[in-house]
Amino acid sequence: MTVECTKVGGVNLAQGICDTEVPAVVRCAAQSAIDGEYNIYSRYDGLGELRQALAAKMEGYNRLTYDPETEIVVTVGATGAFYVVANALLSAGDEVVLFEPFYGYHVNTLRVLDVEPVFVSMLPPEWRFDAATLERAITPRTRAIVVNTPANPSGKIFSEKELLQIADVAIRHDLFVLTDEVYEHFVFDGRRHVSPASLPRMRERTITMSSLSKTLAATGWRLGWIAAEARWAQAFGPLNDLFYVCAPSPLQLGAAHGLAGLGPDYYVGIVSEYQAKRDQLCAALERAGFPPCKPQGAYYVLADISRLAGRTSRERVMELLRRSGVAAVPGEAFFRGAGGHHLARFCFGKTDADLAEACRRLQKC
Repeated sequence: MTVECTKVGGVNLAQGICDTEVPAVVRCAAQSAIDGEYNIYSRYDGLGELRQALAAKMEGYNRLTYDPETEIVVTVGATGAFYVVANALLSAGDEVVLFEPFYGYHVNTLRVLDVEPVFVSMLPPEWRFDAATLERAITPRTRAIVVNTPANPSGKIFSEKELLQIADVAIRHDLFVLTDEVYEHFVFDGRRHVSPASLPRMRERTITMSSLSKTLAATGWRLGWIAAEARWAQAFGPLNDLFYVCAPSPLQLGAAHGLAGLGPDYYVGIVSEYQAKRDQLCAALERAGFPPCKPQGAYYVLADISRLAGRTSRERVMELLRRSGVAAVPGEAFFRGAGGHHLARFCFGKTDADLAEACRRLQKC
């Protein structure tokens, strides 16, 4: 959709690029690292400065304590983290449970490894799941449950009650919980992000993955990490070396200084800024006749585009692009079968000017 949007000179609300500005302290630190010739490989599990900064961040925000020397691995984005973890822990023929709507990178990574994804559907508008359905999804071949919170594409934040239900299943069936917490700082309406590893008896079986791409608005830097007990983390580091060698060294140093230099006001500002963007886009979609499922977190909106011509969501988003010059992702990218053919995902991680222009165009559609 990004390619198609470029062809027509449209406004891209498809890809989760995040066009807002990288904080100055982060940019300057990375530039200084480059100028200081800090351009060689880092250790395979990441620069010590960044691992220490991530450990401090997780202790303060996620209520989790990890040893930066043995329990944190810096990766090439959260997608790189997921690939490393899946290779280390899963074998061909294993099953992994995911919640639907799902993030396509999770599903396709599993399929590349001949691991079978098993889906538990969530129901709009709040995308709730049924605990009994989750229990029925478990088989003798199940190895793990994937939890993406806040979720892409739905914006769902799994509540502590829901996470405890998942934890109960994972403990009773001796499963890993693989978490993607990339949007952990994008939480709206006074909600709180809960890391599954912080729940009772869950640290030992939870593999926490996240990224600085969204938090620092630096998606092109490809900086993610894994936090896990040392017995698992020590398997991830060598695989990270094998697949990627290391994440970009000067950018790691920039991120480390950024985490140390950004105070609480920065994270409060993220919530305020993106909640306003969410409300702006949801209002525009409502007025345009595309009822949105108002997200609780992240920076995406799933909206009903069934009034547009077409049999599939792919046809409908192409019709939307033709009529308005606004690009969105077809909902079928996040569902099995025809489950998402009436939906499209819109990203509001955009500059104020681009988001305002997209909203203006949508209302003329």
